[in-house]
Amino acid sequence: MRRYAPWRFGPPVMAILLILIIWQLCVSIFDIPAWMLPGPVQIIQEAIAIYPRVVGHTLSTIQIALGGFAIGVSVGILLAVLLHLMPRARQSIYPLMVLSQNIPIIALAPLLVLWFGFGALPKILIITLVCFFPVAVSLIDGFRQTSPTLKNYMQMIGASRWQIFFKLEWPSALPYLFSGLKISATYSVMGAVIAEWLGAQQGLGVFMTLASSAFRTDQVFVAIFVIMAISLILFGFILLLEKWLVPWSTNQKEARKDGK
Repeated sequence: MRRYAPWRFGPPVMAILLILIIWQLCVSIFDIPAWMLPGPVQIIQEAIAIYPRVVGHTLSTIQIALGGFAIGVSVGILLAVLLHLMPRARQSIYPLMVLSQNIPIIALAPLLVLWFGFGALPKILIITLVCFFPVAVSLIDGFRQTSPTLKNYMQMIGASRWQIFFKLEWPSALPYLFSGLKISATYSVMGAVIAEWLGAQQGLGVFMTLASSAFRTDQVFVAIFVIMAISLILFGFILLLEKWLVPWSTNQKEARKDGK
């Protein structure tokens, strides 16, 4: 129960409040124009005023982010399993995976829109591209970290290749998989916003573009805070899922902290 004590959230909450207070004081003392840098109070007031409009854009972004995240995670897991079971293919495909992450998304996105139009498909492809890589790489590293002693022991008692995979390698790699999922969850929201910048009728990316064009910096910050909140919620959900599905990993982490 100590792991879930509310006081553990005190330090980060206090740090955030301190930053907001300093921010508001600086804006008031130095008389910074609102169009350049609004204070937290003004941002909160604007968020309340435009709440109905922001909700619609937020739901649109969440929908496309979750869709792309699900496809990206599925592709990443499938690719990692195939490359693990086929080492020769890994030598050829793994470098291509790394190269795919060196392509600037902001440069690739217009091409996807040109090829596939302004529908949901190019947006899903963008999110899939940024989400599959952390999952695939983390899971491949997890497979490599499987205990060779336990693997040799299972081979000695006559376990098949699939039995070794499902009973040893897959459970051993699950903590690494969730590490990749946490990264991909935050990337999915970022990818959705970038995709909306390039051609969409609704979404936080569209909202930010319109607000920037109108020099409504307070509305831009509202969108930024909403994006941060979505990312934190997704991250927290995956963290809870990890504690539920991989309890041995979280217990080991807590034991190491207690040992220190």
